[in-house]
Amino acid sequence: MKKSGKLLLILIFTMMMATSLVACSKKNNDNNKGGSSDKDVTQEDIVNVGVTDSLSSVNPLLQDGTEVVKYTTSLEFLPLVELNKDLEFVGQLAKDITTEDNKTFTIHLDERAVWSDGEPITSEDVVFTYLLWTSPEIGSVGMSMEKIEGTGDDGYAEKGATSLSGVVAVDEHTVEITTKTEMALHSFKNIFGRYILILPEHILGEVPREDLLSYDWFNAPTVVSGPYFIKDVDLNHYVTLEANDNFFLGAPKIKNLNIKVVTASQLLAGLRSGELDLVQQTTGAILQEDYDSVRALDNIKVYDGTPVTNQSIFFNVERVTDVRIRQAIMYGIDRQTILNDMLKGQGEVIEGFLASAGPFYDDVTPTAYNPDKAIELLNEAEADGWDRSTQYTFYVNSGDTTFVNIASFIAAKLGEIGLNVKINTVDIATLLSVAGTGEFDLLAVQYTYTPVDPYTDISWLLSKGGWTRYHNDIIMDALYMTQKSTDIDEIIKQYRIVTDITQQDVPMISAYIISAIGAVNNRLKNVVPDVYGTFINVNEWEVVK
Repeated sequence: MKKSGKLLLILIFTMMMATSLVACSKKNNDNNKGGSSDKDVTQEDIVNVGVTDSLSSVNPLLQDGTEVVKYTTSLEFLPLVELNKDLEFVGQLAKDITTEDNKTFTIHLDERAVWSDGEPITSEDVVFTYLLWTSPEIGSVGMSMEKIEGTGDDGYAEKGATSLSGVVAVDEHTVEITTKTEMALHSFKNIFGRYILILPEHILGEVPREDLLSYDWFNAPTVVSGPYFIKDVDLNHYVTLEANDNFFLGAPKIKNLNIKVVTASQLLAGLRSGELDLVQQTTGAILQEDYDSVRALDNIKVYDGTPVTNQSIFFNVERVTDVRIRQAIMYGIDRQTILNDMLKGQGEVIEGFLASAGPFYDDVTPTAYNPDKAIELLNEAEADGWDRSTQYTFYVNSGDTTFVNIASFIAAKLGEIGLNVKINTVDIATLLSVAGTGEFDLLAVQYTYTPVDPYTDISWLLSKGGWTRYHNDIIMDALYMTQKSTDIDEIIKQYRIVTDITQQDVPMISAYIISAIGAVNNRLKNVVPDVYGTFINVNEWEVVK
């Protein structure tokens, strides 16, 4: 989701706890071992990345599934693996991750990996990090820890646990993780490889676990594994980062990097003036109406992103209980006109969760706009007692001004067929909170279902505990089969079952798939913005003088 994701893995409850962090603007000063000095740094040496969502936290234990939090925190604390722009998993702290039975996964760490203070990154750091995520004293929610042997159904180990049966250090650079049931290798790499950011046991091991979610150290960490330290942070406005000159993959050439939170309407002006150097597709939403103007800028190179981000509309099926109402809304949205006229054809219309760029996509004819069919369904529902005066709340991300306009168009068209839809525009933090509490009828958000691992998000979203409050045994069985099989044709077949039932029961609607653009200033070298992989080589980025 723009978070991604989703991402993938939405940690609603931990997100609400993030507001307890008190030192959002804590200065790092000069206490970062391995950090760069501000001496002789000029404005020309600083690179500014424009993002359009504020951050909920910079504590890796408070991942909320948004791309801006995931990428900012992983600039400090590396994951085991990451996806590149070709949707391939590449090593970060791990050289590789393997399995022979889709239950026991072997992680081989990169022997070169060291913390910024020179201490080696070892298996003990991996085990320590998993213990934190499964600790009831910390109380983090999510990251699918309930899948790991040694945890309860809630994903927690025993209080005070110093080991976990499913996470074992084989030697200094090898870890074995065992899951309770089969898990596809691509799902394991995506969840545990990309989103669990490894933390330093020798620094945090003595900190009481119950203090870690609100631990001020994360606002200005003294030891990191990644290319940058945080120097200063204001969650609603900026994160200032300083290079880790001891980064084991090579000291960053750019010594100062800023994450700047701006509105979508400010991106064009910032790119034009040079105030912003980079806008990446999933963290910065350039307005559709500004695409042509951004492409025309002489100082900017534009990149079309891989079309995988899904503008999803979710129903809370416990509030919109009549499937005919959900179907009527689906028939009442003119998705093709939205794509052609309001998005200038920049994307595609699909059904369900899977974009055509993903490896498990199966061509499904999208439901066509049919207001007559929608009216027929509403009439049937009314004959069975549905109240036509019912008002449906539709929550929309205020930071996505393109969809705010589209939502108004959708509400107007639904009004023409007899549906009363009230739009509530809120910031992304409030939107995710509302999604978690279920206090909505419809809710829209850009959600990047990782193409190589749609299982993780779909299985959560289409569950009683997910945003939709929806459950279907056939869907659950099909999703489980995607984790057991290694035959791609069989996996595609199972995802097709999910798509077909979603199209019938309508717990969600894909409004469209976004083919967003990214932009980079010509003064930067070795920077290619895309949906995935933009920051993998951040230490190789360079300012051309």
